[in-house]
Amino acid sequence: MRRADRLFQIVQHLRGRRLTTAAQLASWLEVSERTVYRDIRDLSISGIPVEGEAGVGYRLRPGFDLPAIMFTRDEVEALVAGARVMESWAGPALGSHARSAIAKIALALPPARREEIERTRLFAPGFLAPKSAAEGLETVRQAILKRQKLHIDYIDKAGRTSARTLRPLALNFWGTTWSIVAWCESREAFRVFRLDRASNLQLLPDKFDETPGETFADFLETIRRESG
Repeated sequence: MRRADRLFQIVQHLRGRRLTTAAQLASWLEVSERTVYRDIRDLSISGIPVEGEAGVGYRLRPGFDLPAIMFTRDEVEALVAGARVMESWAGPALGSHARSAIAKIALALPPARREEIERTRLFAPGFLAPKSAAEGLETVRQAILKRQKLHIDYIDKAGRTSARTLRPLALNFWGTTWSIVAWCESREAFRVFRLDRASNLQLLPDKFDETPGETFADFLETIRRESG
């Protein structure tokens, strides 16, 4: 955890409790008590009204709260652009969530700044997105979330067909199509499948756990080794 993140977490813990000891903070943040003492001192120096002392406990002065976090104009544009890409290229379910997210971003802004969303000139026109690009995406997404095995019928680039049982690990978007990163039980190895070449996608009743050597982190490490 970065130090800035740790300091933020300390403030959050102190906000939610009447009294918090250095030992508790050290345990929650997985650092030493000496580190906590140093962080508390630095927070006090920076103007955060921490009350208490070592060996007793700490709290924030009553009435103190962090200022509201506000998006910058560039952050608004990045969020809106990302949501528009999802709306056009991620199918009906995620597209609906993307539209809802844009509405919530607008509500998070002061009224005087809400027009920034309309002024954002980064678009992902939906009429250019082939239907096959996101067909089946929601099924794969649910399989990943629920850690549920997935059946697909697949046509490779040579035109050969096969039936596969997958442990889906991630979805990647390549600008025009999605791909499934999976542990393929049929081949007992990592495989990447283009979603637009997969059909007859079915969630299977079998669940799967993360198995050492067969996780998404292991896949990334394999890619690093092969590309290095």
